[in-house]
Amino acid sequence: MEMISPTTADGAPAPARRGEDRILTVPNLVTTVRLLCVPVFLWLVLRGPHHRGWYPAALLLGALGATDGIDGFVARRFHQVSTLGKVLDPIADRLLLGVASISIIALGAVPLWVGPAAIIREGLVAAGFLAVAALGGRRMDVVWAGKAGTFGLMAALPLFLAGHANDDWHRVAEVLAWICAVPGLVLGWYAVFTYVPKAVAGVRQGRQVGEVAG
Repeated sequence: MEMISPTTADGAPAPARRGEDRILTVPNLVTTVRLLCVPVFLWLVLRGPHHRGWYPAALLLGALGATDGIDGFVARRFHQVSTLGKVLDPIADRLLLGVASISIIALGAVPLWVGPAAIIREGLVAAGFLAVAALGGRRMDVVWAGKAGTFGLMAALPLFLAGHANDDWHRVAEVLAWICAVPGLVLGWYAVFTYVPKAVAGVRQGRQVGEVAG
């Protein structure tokens, strides 16, 4: 679970931990590899007729979704948390989920309402984070519901794709996709509403800190 950035007793942002300005870390490498796999996924879903690349694309997307928490776990377990990683990881999540949703919608492999519901949710979260930063608020981390929702959708999308591919278990894949998609969307949209008071508080505290510093 990720929480709001820590503060000191007087409400000011806590100083960065030693080493958080590092760039070359194992978690950042994992996140970068996940980002580089996005064009590979696009190539797989677009290549050849008769859904030839859909099953490999589903496997790749499933693997990328499964590795979503690995970079964060490694960062915490081996004390390699970095400022770059805190920014890069949610960007990778938003980009991967957005590209996967749009691609699978275009292919007709996902119900029309599921993809837009996921894309709009991701867009609102991204815009909210940027708005808080632009207003001088404290940086917000993703809450557990948001991460769980993203994970559910990242599991559902490759299953929807596999459900329309030319493989023997496509019907089972489609059932599993719905089992993951429904709670993923519920948790994801629940997280959107939990961010609102956190964003307001973050902006207020950020301005207070700025006024004291000024």
